[in-house]
Amino acid sequence: MNYRRCGRSGILLPEISLGLWHNFGSVDRYENYLPIALEAFDAGITHFDLANNYGPEPGSAETNFGRILREHLGPYRDELIISTKAGYLMWPGPYGEWGSRKYLMASLDQSLHRMGLDYVDIFYSHRPDPDTPLEETMGALTDIHRQGKALYVGISNYDDEQTRRALEILKRNGTPCLIHQAKYSMFVRQPEAGLMDTLEREGVGLIAYSPLAQGMLTDRYLRGIPADSRAAKPTGFLQRGEVTEQRLKQIGELNAIATRRGQTLAEMALAWLLRDARTTSVLVGASSVEQLRANLKALRSPHLTKEELGEIDKILK
Repeated sequence: MNYRRCGRSGILLPEISLGLWHNFGSVDRYENYLPIALEAFDAGITHFDLANNYGPEPGSAETNFGRILREHLGPYRDELIISTKAGYLMWPGPYGEWGSRKYLMASLDQSLHRMGLDYVDIFYSHRPDPDTPLEETMGALTDIHRQGKALYVGISNYDDEQTRRALEILKRNGTPCLIHQAKYSMFVRQPEAGLMDTLEREGVGLIAYSPLAQGMLTDRYLRGIPADSRAAKPTGFLQRGEVTEQRLKQIGELNAIATRRGQTLAEMALAWLLRDARTTSVLVGASSVEQLRANLKALRSPHLTKEELGEIDKILK
């Protein structure tokens, strides 16, 4: 495993981190996801990323990870970076989502209970709240940090302007922001439009989620939309309308470059994100040990040449 410094902090993160957004919920089998978590740690993945609502059911990913800690990884707690978040809908009623002090503090207490922890290493505001003053949300992060319930704080899904405002408030509070978790892939490049420059200037790390664009940047869509794919389902984070003819054409052309390089499209897509030193880590999910091992091959990827990067940009534009 290779490790990168997270902004200007003392923390090193693995270039590939494991996200528990999918495959670790109550609908999944312990006998399947336990080997994934152990394989990840054995491979040098020290960072495990969760959120209060990961499942399904909401909260079950944290509960299941807590079991993994109790039965297997607990003795290695000081070698782990465990993160969780609050911001999206977790429970019904007026205090179960967004960015109020009431919600963030209650949610973290619940998360700690589910995982059997005294603290998490990173606690994120999962999304900006248009109706709560940013000072309240960032103030809650500051107090959570001061209480020792989170060693570091972060933000996720904030645009460049919101990020600059949040970082200023946190700095004023004496609680610097460690990391920003942003949706970033070959097909989602918004972080390049100012956000990455802001993070670099302010000494904040960047961790990319959905690096494979919900599976589009894999060999799953080389021959259209498979019947058992995410895009074929009526609900979910990848809709059929997003997999257009133009997108399928791009996938095929990108795959041709990856094949020429002797790797899969997924490997190249991860290596493409890691080409930029401003990307601290890339979050991958895995439904099997084999899939995790396949993603880890990106760490041994040959550097993308200037010519290959130019060819990729031309395809993406």
